[in-house]
Amino acid sequence: MSEIRRLTPQEQLDLLEEIAALLRAALPMQPTRSILELKGLGAPIWRGVRAQDYVGQERAAWDG
Repeated sequence: MSEIRRLTPQEQLDLLEEIAALLRAALPMQPTRSILELKGLGAPIWRGVRAQDYVGQERAAWDG
């Protein structure tokens, strides 16, 4: 640690970036996710709600 403290701030940042790159390379790859995985996630909340009625209520709330 004492050696690191003797480095300039820029050198410390460079060292930190190098360590971070090494750690990232050592981590297992995360599978990519798709937005399509969210399809149907909130469906139970909207069951029994008529879209036009809901929109009408929201618009009425905006008008005060």
